Amino acid sequence: MTRRLFCGVVLALAVHAAIAAQSRDAVIDQTIATLLKVQSFGEVAISPDGRRVAYVNRGEGRRESGIFVAPADGSGEVLRISAAPVPAGTARSAPAAEGNAGKAAPRGAEESSIAWSPDGRELAFLSNAAGAQELFVASSDGRDVRPLTSVKGALSAPKWSPDGKSIALLVIENASRRGGATEAMTPPSGDVEMQVEEQRIAIIDVMTRALQFATPANMFVYDFDWAPTSLSLVAEATFGSGENNYWIAQLFRFERGDINGRAIYRPALQIAWPRWSPDGKSIAFIEGLMSDQGANGGDVMIVPAEGGAARNLTNSANATASTDVRKATASSVTWMPDSQSVIAAEIRNGYSAFARVGLTGIELLWSGAEHVTSGHSISVSMSRDATTTAVIRDSFDRPQEVWVGAIGKWKQLTHANDAVKPLWSVAENLNWINDGLTVQGWLLYPRDLEPSKKYPMVVQVHGGPSGAAMSSWPSVNLAALAASGYIVFLPNPRGSFGQGEGFTRANVKDFGYGDFRDILAGVEAAIAKAPVDPKRVGIWGWSYGGYMTMWAVTQTNRFRAAVAGAGVANWQSYYGQNSIDQWMIPFFGASVYDDPWIYERSSPITFIKNVKTPTLVLVGDRDGEVPAPQSFEFWHALRTLGVKTQLIVYPNEGHGIRNPEHRRDITRRLVGWFDRYMAGE
Repeated sequence: MTRRLFCGVVLALAVHAAIAAQSRDAVIDQTIATLLKVQSFGEVAISPDGRRVAYVNRGEGRRESGIFVAPADGSGEVLRISAAPVPAGTARSAPAAEGNAGKAAPRGAEESSIAWSPDGRELAFLSNAAGAQELFVASSDGRDVRPLTSVKGALSAPKWSPDGKSIALLVIENASRRGGATEAMTPPSGDVEMQVEEQRIAIIDVMTRALQFATPANMFVYDFDWAPTSLSLVAEATFGSGENNYWIAQLFRFERGDINGRAIYRPALQIAWPRWSPDGKSIAFIEGLMSDQGANGGDVMIVPAEGGAARNLTNSANATASTDVRKATASSVTWMPDSQSVIAAEIRNGYSAFARVGLTGIELLWSGAEHVTSGHSISVSMSRDATTTAVIRDSFDRPQEVWVGAIGKWKQLTHANDAVKPLWSVAENLNWINDGLTVQGWLLYPRDLEPSKKYPMVVQVHGGPSGAAMSSWPSVNLAALAASGYIVFLPNPRGSFGQGEGFTRANVKDFGYGDFRDILAGVEAAIAKAPVDPKRVGIWGWSYGGYMTMWAVTQTNRFRAAVAGAGVANWQSYYGQNSIDQWMIPFFGASVYDDPWIYERSSPITFIKNVKTPTLVLVGDRDGEVPAPQSFEFWHALRTLGVKTQLIVYPNEGHGIRNPEHRRDITRRLVGWFDRYMAGE
């Protein structure tokens, strides 16, 4: 080849690469623009009589959130409920013909945490539309709106007392930031042990606006519920740091006027969602192995309201193929009016499901390939007589909308996203067997799929590990991969929710071994099922998914490229760096100081010299849940060993990346990394 011809070929390839990059950027921009047009719904609550539905519409791109009330049968007007002043000549209502999505919320306003009064005449909610976040009460027609608090701090979870005279809510006084381990941590200074902000239950008298704390100043409350008498409260709580001690929370009972309370149940594992029975005799809750606060999963438990031994109503830790109805993970519970059973919202083989769970057995009511919630975990909002429910439904096929009706017989109420079409093709539920376990995952196919063509595939591992990939409207990153021509495989290996508590506990003291074997077996099952090019398979994930990505490239050369977001490189150093080390004890069986070997054997850094796979590393600089030094340690080792790598640190970000530009940058880098290193041979 002559020098001139060679130079011409190089120039042509460079031009082609530049055009391809521009084309890929255009696809990503189109994907982001399309998903930003989707209106999402944060919460839904049906009125006690089942005639009206209140919901939170976050608007396009989740830039703000507004509260709306609509007739449950879809007729009539949709009312806007807001603490913001209404400009002269502006109506608070919108005709049903406009799609029942309601009018847009004020730019930047956050109005949420809706709760109906027992008589259904008023709605409590939180709003910062008039300034600082406060608790408001509005008449159901939205005409009379009045503030109930003037508290400096973070407020959440308002709940009316059954007699309608009081509202209890969670308060962090003088909060320095949003609560939660995924938020950006406040840079440490001074006496670190003293930097603890406690979340307490405060009770507001609706008539006088008088506020009284119901729990002590040294206790953090995660969730609570009223007794039907309005004289007592049950709380999921712990002493000390709330972010770090969620995994040792207990059930406490508090009487009105007694701030000290008493413990009524100390669980073996984590608990969530305590709910008092209508007859006042029992407390139902979820107990199981949970790695993240708010990601509820386990068995349905019931304990006497006075305290004592708890009874497991689902016992999914011992589930077998012959007890299939118990091979599910309960996420939330809602009492039936007779106090003899609860409606358990579940994750079942990657599906949402609802079952009636009682002392005498379990009845599966409905299951579907979608994500169903009332705003927190898999859950449902139910009328007082339990005949009508309201939920938010979405799937790989359609974005969120509000639906109303009996469980499994819902009718669509809102139509905010009817015009939005997927930028990908179909999704498929995939099951495979590994080590004698039934494992499940999802395959999401690219748009314009050609069965005769072989496609690159990216394995996307979910966070947790106690969590699950479900059929829900995709994130921008997932959508961008599918829109860019990748088949995406979303496995739910052992440790995940959806196959019973025994399956969730199957990775205890075994991180990176059985769970990784499940993923590798799933990759082969996906290749056998889908038109995947076996030589072009990549892997990526965030949090536990980031750890599993780091682990994968130290164990095999199966993957052509990898992207590790907020991953754990070294469990031994991680134990002393993160802000939530209590979560590790149930999973590793002991602290790192008592059993360092169990941490070492699961650490990617232990096997770092095996890595050959090009790996992109991403992290937020103020991540307290998986601190940035873990990413630095992994990247530093790869760079030293001559492996192709890059480290991107996002400023002022925690475990959850919030800045829209940073999120966009992650999407571009993610797709770009796989495009670069998973090209054809």
